[in-house]
Amino acid sequence: MGEESPLVSVIVPNHNYATSLELCLRALQAQTYRPIELIVVDDCSTDDSVEVARRLGVRVISTERNLGVAGARNLGVEHARGEILVFADSDVAAYPDSVEVAVGMLAADPRLGAVCSIHDPEPLIRDSLVEEYRALQYYYWTASSEGPISFLFPALMAMPRKVFDEVGRFNTRLRETEEVDYGHRLTQLYDMVLTTAVRSRHDHDDKLGGLLRKLYKRGRARVPLYAQRKRFARGFETSNRAGGSLAALAALATLPLVALAGPAGAAVPALALAASIAADFGMYRFVLRRRGPVFLLYYGAVHFVVNVTIAAGVAAGVLRWLFSARFRRLYDPDLHLRPSPAGEPAT
Repeated sequence: MGEESPLVSVIVPNHNYATSLELCLRALQAQTYRPIELIVVDDCSTDDSVEVARRLGVRVISTERNLGVAGARNLGVEHARGEILVFADSDVAAYPDSVEVAVGMLAADPRLGAVCSIHDPEPLIRDSLVEEYRALQYYYWTASSEGPISFLFPALMAMPRKVFDEVGRFNTRLRETEEVDYGHRLTQLYDMVLTTAVRSRHDHDDKLGGLLRKLYKRGRARVPLYAQRKRFARGFETSNRAGGSLAALAALATLPLVALAGPAGAAVPALALAASIAADFGMYRFVLRRRGPVFLLYYGAVHFVVNVTIAAGVAAGVLRWLFSARFRRLYDPDLHLRPSPAGEPAT
């Protein structure tokens, strides 16, 4: 990039990620693109995150109370001076050319409103088999949808400042689903892509309980959005992914038929399990090639539990949607016309 290259503001929202924050910031400081300003928005961390950032000479903006990642991103934009905004989560390390590639893609296509990174299939910090599972699953899930999308992946993404100003702030009321809402709003005006050209590594969840809680909450929280917007995701949440989760839940729910009807009853959960495996067959084949049959057995067992958890979260969301007026009001389909301030409390 030449001397006339636009200033890029990299905004790193952080809450208690001191373990990965140093890797994140060092990767950003090593970017081939210049000029860059680097801003950490610390969202009331109780670990030594602030000390980590300041030791590396990075500017830190601290929130007065916990805003959530949407509010932290909004606050970072308020302090950013760049023509290009890059959002990088504090558990993500970008490859050295990631910013340069993303800025080049934006410059080459004025219709492109955002460029989102696909994380490598290897985790940033390898400290559990659960994390190995999640890195492979998330990579396949995103890489198989590379190209135009309408579901924002903000863990590492770049967008022109003028696009952010036009689309508006992240919705702070949606702590689990702000990226779904924002992607929908953005793609009403611009294109958005998910690409392996912008590479990164992610420090995924390393404990199964934490991963399952996150997936359950996200599955439940997305129901109000999808109920209001009939077609939120393009090129991302395909029917076979939903089918895998629903079939896994059906396999578990119909297990009592084995006791009630014997071998004949076993056919129902067996067929449901086969349907779940078939829906994710491409992913299982990918894992087999990379890690072999022994790891695939572990992977398949964890993925079954993950599928059941996602489907259970969606089912819980549907029930809440039917019986809770407050839950139905969680997502206002016209909220993008009046974006909320960064400090507004979440519902």
